Amino acid sequence: MHPAPAFPHQAGCYVISLRPSGAHDALRHAANRMRMRMFALSPWRIVQRDDDATRAALHAALNADLVVFTSPPAVAATHVLQPLVARDDQAWLAVGAGTARALARAGVANVQAPLRMDSEGLLALPALREVAGRSVGLVTAPGGRGVIADALRGAGARVHRADVYMRVPTPPSPTRIAQLMALPGPWVLPLSSGEALQRTLDALPAEAIARLREARVLAASDRLADFARDAGFPDVVRAADARPASLLAAAAPSQGA
Repeated sequence: MHPAPAFPHQAGCYVISLRPSGAHDALRHAANRMRMRMFALSPWRIVQRDDDATRAALHAALNADLVVFTSPPAVAATHVLQPLVARDDQAWLAVGAGTARALARAGVANVQAPLRMDSEGLLALPALREVAGRSVGLVTAPGGRGVIADALRGAGARVHRADVYMRVPTPPSPTRIAQLMALPGPWVLPLSSGEALQRTLDALPAEAIARLREARVLAASDRLADFARDAGFPDVVRAADARPASLLAAAAPSQGA
């Protein structure tokens, strides 16, 4: 097993990206600004859903009292299916700043988003504190943000969930795994999705998992930090939020474990 590398500085280390296929640009640009290098290790690709059941679910979600989007891909997939128009009597919410920006580009203004860009931060927004008897539309993907739907139902909301895209697994090829194993350290692993990390671990051979666990995990939330530690990663630090620049800033030695 390779010895865990020290982090004398950020520059030159490899950023292992678990973003979906074709969605690495924002993290790559942030890495370039910090003189880091990036290696894409996508656990899945995003596929648009377009069928009668999806359209019906989306119609119900977008007509709810409160409308919640969980990711920029959810906004993009919805915009393909229909224009986004917010009624005056609705509140539209996003799980983070990136999703709020995507909604603004799609024509929805005054979107509420938490400073703490995760499920817990979203649920703490004033608009979601008293939801008993109200309808909440949740625009998302299968397997995503289950904690939000469960918490809203537990608080008495009527949840209308619309899964507008799918995550199709893209297990790494033997060639890609060999390229990963050949990367020099140190590595950092930005973590904004527990599901992405779990799928990656499920797809890698034991020796690649052992090497990946030497990376410093840059977790977007306390929940994800705990998830990474439970998954066997000893070097985990908490980033300020899920934005690429914030995640990579946590690699600085002053923020190390």
